[in-house]
Amino acid sequence: MNAAFFDALDELEKLKGIPKKYMLEKVTAALTSAFKKETGSDNVRILLDPVKKDVKVYRQRNIVEEVVDPRCEISLEDAKALSRRNVLGGVVENEVKTKDFGRLAAQAAKQVIIQGIREAETSNMIREYEKRREEVITATVTKTADDTGAIVIDTGTSEAVLVKNEQIPGEEFAVGDKIKVFVTEVKRPGDEGPIVTLSRTHPGLVRKLFELEVPEIQDGTVVIKGIAREAGSRSKIAVWSEDEDVDAVGSCIGNHGMRIGNVIDELDGEKIDVIGYSDDTAEFIAAALSPAEVLSVELEGEKMASVTVPADQLSLAIGKEGQNARLAAKLTGCKIDIKGV
Repeated sequence: MNAAFFDALDELEKLKGIPKKYMLEKVTAALTSAFKKETGSDNVRILLDPVKKDVKVYRQRNIVEEVVDPRCEISLEDAKALSRRNVLGGVVENEVKTKDFGRLAAQAAKQVIIQGIREAETSNMIREYEKRREEVITATVTKTADDTGAIVIDTGTSEAVLVKNEQIPGEEFAVGDKIKVFVTEVKRPGDEGPIVTLSRTHPGLVRKLFELEVPEIQDGTVVIKGIAREAGSRSKIAVWSEDEDVDAVGSCIGNHGMRIGNVIDELDGEKIDVIGYSDDTAEFIAAALSPAEVLSVELEGEKMASVTVPADQLSLAIGKEGQNARLAAKLTGCKIDIKGV
């Protein structure tokens, strides 16, 4: 039975990554708890030997002249009867068979071990998610939306919940669908909310999808300078090339629009404007208002600009419900006033 116990610890370490040393500490605590529940004393020595695959529990009693608490004390006279080597102030040990523990004590030990396994699994899961914080992971839908609109997904590390407000508006899922999600936050146990927060609306998802699709971003030739996003509708991404021979915008779009097309497909058809970044604020603002044609940009203070566009381009520059102007302002960090002539 002891051999099977240690084999089970080996299996836990192999399959779930729970260190044997950690579980031995939890088992020691569990047996100590069981002993205390059984005897009322925690004067006990637990010996767990992984090499010999042996488990032993020793009750300890202090040798005293006058016994006050027989649960943890023994008189010198009685100790001498056990061994003439025993002396006042010493300790007498006798082995206790774990099979003699009562049902309640055994149940308490079992709960400590189960809790230890859960804590270890949670710690392992948190470590895996922390490695992938602000990264994109591919997950599989395992349960479709309930009345809250949330879906359950398998990330390969654990099952997690993608809540409704982190989903792209209007997208629908079926069990078995493969989707990409962005890891926005990882919390420690005890903190409020779920351990991991996943998102398909975060601008970081757009950034990471372009990194996956564009080798020039991966190798640092093309740099993403900023992203403004209204998930499910439109995003604007500003890019810059560190090499004058490399077209940053063209690299992101790809031949026949293949690279940007793959990103758009992953984002359920969300429109994406790729903008060439410029250190010249006026030039950057003009580009950010794409696809509208801009006649002039006058800077009014550090974070304000007055933009003139042809009259027939005014509605395009502003965009439906002001979206184009709003995203351009977010991307450039400037308040933009647009007028047509």
